[in-house]
Amino acid sequence: MERKIKILKRPEVSELAGEKVMIDFETGKYFMLKGSANDIWEMLEDDVKVSDIVNGLLDIYEVEKPECEESVNDFLGNLEKNGFISIS
Repeated sequence: MERKIKILKRPEVSELAGEKVMIDFETGKYFMLKGSANDIWEMLEDDVKVSDIVNGLLDIYEVEKPECEESVNDFLGNLEKNGFISIS
């Protein structure tokens, strides 16, 4: 079954020297997004499929699919753990 992402909350995101900084004012936590994390964040939308994100990154980066899937799943897992998204 295809896993879809649902956005639960959108933190404030600012650009800083080519990187994104996400600030969650509810918790006071902030996160730096570098490299492919920037690209993943830009691809996030309600009901986007995890496979769409992986395929989008494969078009941008020279990386093997299993490595890309692992990295995407790790990043999305962190977003889910911090309450930004749910994956179903």
